[in-house]
Amino acid sequence: MKPSSLTTKIFLDSGDPAETKQALSILGFLDGQTTNPSLIAKNPQTAGKKFSKQELLDFYKGIVGQVSVLIPQGSVSVEVYADASTKAEEMLVQGREFNKWIPNAHIKYPTTSEGLKAAEISVKEGMRVNMTLVFSQEQAAAVYAATKGAKKGQVFLSPFIGRLDDRGENGMDLISNIIKMYKAGDGHVEVLTASVRSVEHQVRAIEVGTDIITSPLRVLKEWKEEISNDKFQISNEIKNPNLKPIQYQEIGLDKPWQEYNLAHELTDKGLERFAADWNGLIG
Repeated sequence: MKPSSLTTKIFLDSGDPAETKQALSILGFLDGQTTNPSLIAKNPQTAGKKFSKQELLDFYKGIVGQVSVLIPQGSVSVEVYADASTKAEEMLVQGREFNKWIPNAHIKYPTTSEGLKAAEISVKEGMRVNMTLVFSQEQAAAVYAATKGAKKGQVFLSPFIGRLDDRGENGMDLISNIIKMYKAGDGHVEVLTASVRSVEHQVRAIEVGTDIITSPLRVLKEWKEEISNDKFQISNEIKNPNLKPIQYQEIGLDKPWQEYNLAHELTDKGLERFAADWNGLIG
């Protein structure tokens, strides 16, 4: 059972239902799970195998179907295939199909111009979305603007903090900055802290008030070991003096989403990585 003192939703970041079962056993609860092409590629059942495109989609459908049964009251993020040339219409076709796979899906779109076009239409159609590969406040503001009118719980925003840390920037600053910026809004976008690498990330994300955090099984295990039964936070801010601070920007939320700067090299690299991992399974 989830402790009443823990308001942040806890997701598992994994493409393996066996890990879902382990996480449920370790924590006693899960609020959801995030998947992506790279995580599906790491599933033990893909080792040494090649799939046709349809076989790979069927495999993905089977994986999220198993996860959905294990956490029927939670959210399961299912990511569309997208590379730098994928158009919104192509993403929408995938998103609509994936949304039929399970009743508790959030469809993951990249936070690019084409991804936001797809998300804007998806939200109007009543679908739930998770905007991924977020690395800037401007991108977060654009997601807010593109999904205005959405209901609470319909839109997730996934900033990737670990990948910012990898290049010497304090990814947790981005989470804090987005939360601060969103206070001026209506609360329809939930911040989902992603690319978690450590218990320190886990703890700090909870402390700054992230709505959701998704973590690999390894981090969830370590986190559980370090906390007492009903104490899911550790006091004292955790800082890494070797990471460059990310300064807060005064950005309004009232512009059309097309007027925000969506460009970020890590978003481009993330798309490349996901596409490569997915295509690497096709033969």
